[in-house]
Amino acid sequence: MKKMMPWLITILLAITLIVLAVFLLMANQFPKDDVANAVNSVETKHLSADEIVELTSEITGIKTNLSDPDYIVLMNFAFQLDTKKSKEEFDKIKDIKIKPIILKTLADTKAEDLKGANGKDQLSAKLINLINKTLTEGKLTQIEITDYLLAST
Repeated sequence: MKKMMPWLITILLAITLIVLAVFLLMANQFPKDDVANAVNSVETKHLSADEIVELTSEITGIKTNLSDPDYIVLMNFAFQLDTKKSKEEFDKIKDIKIKPIILKTLADTKAEDLKGANGKDQLSAKLINLINKTLTEGKLTQIEITDYLLAST
């Protein structure tokens, strides 16, 4: 038994170090805080009510199933962009590019992921990141969920 003790200690230490290394690498590869990433990447500036209206576009009547087919969600969104030119571009492509992005994102979302303000903020952050990749002129600065209804079938 005394001859096996150093081997056992070495094996346990090696396994512990491997597990620790895996956890550290996983945390770097898959960050969970999409909301913080989106908030850090978007500049906030104070706008008047008229400026907000000029830079905001709406998509209403998004009705789709979530990843769990027992739930249907009905949502309306208000998208605030950084410039008038980017809003014009957004309005041109919102039915053919933006709406499908929203539908795909909701199709991968579970009902419990949308519960509470944090769930809606995470959805908004994910949408900001995805939509900004499709815009060629300007960027999306904020998404507000203006209407939300979750129903089970």
